[in-house]
Amino acid sequence: MFTLTIIAALGCGLMAGVFFAFSAMVMPGLRRAAPAEGLAAMRAINLAVVNPVFLVVFLGTGAVSVAAAFAGTAAGWVGAALYLLGGIVFTAAYHIPRNNALEREGTTAYWTRYLREWVPGNHVRALTCLGAALAFTLAAAQLH
Repeated sequence: MFTLTIIAALGCGLMAGVFFAFSAMVMPGLRRAAPAEGLAAMRAINLAVVNPVFLVVFLGTGAVSVAAAFAGTAAGWVGAALYLLGGIVFTAAYHIPRNNALEREGTTAYWTRYLREWVPGNHVRALTCLGAALAFTLAAAQLH
């Protein structure tokens, strides 16, 4: 279980980094672009993210997190809950509908709303995934 817990910590940390990069660099960069350009770039990113490498890390981390939680430490359960709820469920319930609406509507007016709603939600994903990485790190220390 120690190895699974380390893998869960690394996966959560990797996803926290992905979400942090969007919050700290990608979205501010797209916000600086002309609205039509930022919108087009984000639509392209949303299509590109649906790929095997990203999906294995994103969803695989969820599966490994659940398996690692069964190691029996409270920190492991906290890590799994944070990643599943803040990473996967929040993405499905909050970000994917906005990404789909951006694809459907594709207007610069919607782009302004999208930025206003999507970016703060992404901060939540970055922080919960970082919290999950910390929890799994603590769980690994308890197991070792």
